[in-house]
Amino acid sequence: MRVLVYGAGQLAQMMYLAGCPLGIEVHAVEVSNDTVVHPVSKRPLDITLAQAIESSDALTVEFEHVPERLLEEASKSEKLYPSIDAVLVGADRVREKRLLDALNVPNAAHKVVTYIDELEDCISALGDKLIIKASRDGYDGYGQWRLTSEEQLPELKQALGNLNLTTVPLVVEQMVNFDRELSLVGVRDKSGDIKVYPLAENLHHQGQLHVSVAPAPNVSDDLQSKAEDIFRNLADGMNYVGVLAVEMFQCGNGLLVNELAPRVHNSGHWSMSGSDTSQFENHLRAVVGLPLGNTAARGPSAMVNIIGCSSFSRDLLKIPGCHLHWYGKTVREKRKMGHINVTAASYRELGEKLEALGQFVPSEFFPTLGREARKLKHIEP
Repeated sequence: MRVLVYGAGQLAQMMYLAGCPLGIEVHAVEVSNDTVVHPVSKRPLDITLAQAIESSDALTVEFEHVPERLLEEASKSEKLYPSIDAVLVGADRVREKRLLDALNVPNAAHKVVTYIDELEDCISALGDKLIIKASRDGYDGYGQWRLTSEEQLPELKQALGNLNLTTVPLVVEQMVNFDRELSLVGVRDKSGDIKVYPLAENLHHQGQLHVSVAPAPNVSDDLQSKAEDIFRNLADGMNYVGVLAVEMFQCGNGLLVNELAPRVHNSGHWSMSGSDTSQFENHLRAVVGLPLGNTAARGPSAMVNIIGCSSFSRDLLKIPGCHLHWYGKTVREKRKMGHINVTAASYRELGEKLEALGQFVPSEFFPTLGREARKLKHIEP
């Protein structure tokens, strides 16, 4: 079996590694030049994109911002999973909001802005505490602005003045006073079977995910059930095939959906060590038609992103249950260079291991690590 992945980054690389034991050959497409490459070495392969499409059993994506012309070509093969419509939902916040509203999925109150002076109407309707998001090409905190009082409006309008809002509208959301950020990663196959991983708790810094803990601590059966209902509603509503990540805000006992990612997701990386079947393997199983694997957690796990640095001690591998995943990229500020998975028998032990991990990594690049370690250490077994 062969799967062609649009995008040649770390997610394609991890799909390749997950496919090897299953006998699934994974190729990747460098979407900037339509070249088919090896997902790990990035070496160009002696095959055209058209030939790769023809010889593949399934086509998929590692990120949602694949050029639409490539998605349209892939869709014509009738082998693209998830579908082009599902991928485009993840690439466009306006489409995303329309889908959430059409399926009655709870999300933040919002308005779509195509003309800068409509921001006054947003304040009247939503209040003066707003999150403004570019509808396309925003990620890791980019393409987002905050309004915390009406007095900031002239400055904000000036900052947004050069944007073409007709081509790329803004989605203006009411700022949510949430308790914490959670995500649910799940998978749906071609026959509609669904499996979901436990909710993960996510800690962000400057708009980027730094640490995920799964299963998220202090999650009631009711909250997990609400998250799973949201996932099923979305996955069935899109006739989705593959792994889908749903990012949510917990507000008391309720959940609001923040974003969708129609692909394997950073907050699901813990599953590589902490679950019987990783999200990468389950994604491949879904798109080629193999039975889905068990998604239960073996115990508490944490995923720690390595962002913008390579200067850390590999001696961190001395910590039992600690696994390094290095992406082999050139160091750049705010770039995800790799991640560390840590598994434990209890949250307290997980906190102790994260505290130990802090001795091997530079604290300035891991600003949330110590705080999360201290919090986990105080959770009763």
